[in-house]
Amino acid sequence: MKTNTFCVIMAGGIGSRFWPLSKTETPKQFLDILGTGKSLLRQTFDRFSPICPTENIIVVTSGDYSKMVLEQLPELKPEQVLTEPFRRNTAPCIAFANKWIEERNPDANIVVTPADHLIINETEFHKAINQGLDFVDTNEALLTLGIKPHRPETGYGYIQTGSDDSNGEIIKKVKTFTEKPNAELAKVFFESGEFFWNSGIFLWSLKAINQSFENHLNEVKQLFDPLNTTPSVEEKQITDIYAECKNISIDYGIMEKADNVFVETVNFGWSDLGTWSSLYEYSAQDKEGNAVIKGDILLYDTDKSIVNVPTGKVAVIQGLSNYIVVDSGDALLICPKENEQQIRQFTNDIKTEFGKE
Repeated sequence: MKTNTFCVIMAGGIGSRFWPLSKTETPKQFLDILGTGKSLLRQTFDRFSPICPTENIIVVTSGDYSKMVLEQLPELKPEQVLTEPFRRNTAPCIAFANKWIEERNPDANIVVTPADHLIINETEFHKAINQGLDFVDTNEALLTLGIKPHRPETGYGYIQTGSDDSNGEIIKKVKTFTEKPNAELAKVFFESGEFFWNSGIFLWSLKAINQSFENHLNEVKQLFDPLNTTPSVEEKQITDIYAECKNISIDYGIMEKADNVFVETVNFGWSDLGTWSSLYEYSAQDKEGNAVIKGDILLYDTDKSIVNVPTGKVAVIQGLSNYIVVDSGDALLICPKENEQQIRQFTNDIKTEFGKE
């Protein structure tokens, strides 16, 4: 464990595609989506605890969720939870964290991670993170973890390295970033061997990322430069800063523009858990291909479906194939997996029709 390593956990999203479990007041990162007894946030914290000291782990989240963060991560002090007054995407979130870290250790190396990812092989994950930290410690580079794809996937962004995966190099210079492709292009990416899924996990030194902000998003950096992260002072300043700050991702604002971006190619079993189908893929399934996450369920003539109902609730389901069935107690979703991209529209319609979320 290196004392100059910091971890930034981004936990401000609302996870609308996991409705009806994930709602604005309790987003998916605070839920036990996987049925393990731990929330996704707790699992993320535990995953990084062997990597860096607890006092070097910070969580950036919405002000509405700071209490939940501290309840689930009682090891953290309140000042380790940075609260954003508005959602402004990942670049301002990272700039905020950079300023907090800079005031405590200007020589820091940093890992930035979402709070809601699934990692299967944590031993390999720790190996990859430590190797990446060694790289950014000796190179002024921005490093992202690229996942070796095992299928043509249209739901992820891709990173192109310009060379196939047969040369044995683990860390490669990035050639291009590509947004989520259509099915035909995803097949080309998969077959080329030059493309990797963009995990959204980043590693860099504080000096390198600050220089990149200065080069490519200086207007954002300048907003945060005067910030004093002493809690009593920070609270008064941060609302004004976010009110002026543009809504922009770190990928678009910096990673796609910088010339010192590298990818570490990894294969430790990963999913961003963005949809019910992504959860289904990594869940235990019965001989008919059904994944029962929670609940007392009887299935008849049903296959390739994912079911989640409250603990202790009995559900009988017959005649479904490739369905999502999720009961949150006050809301019920029954939807073909192939139509799950409409869930966001469903939640908008519910809000319009019933005034609920």
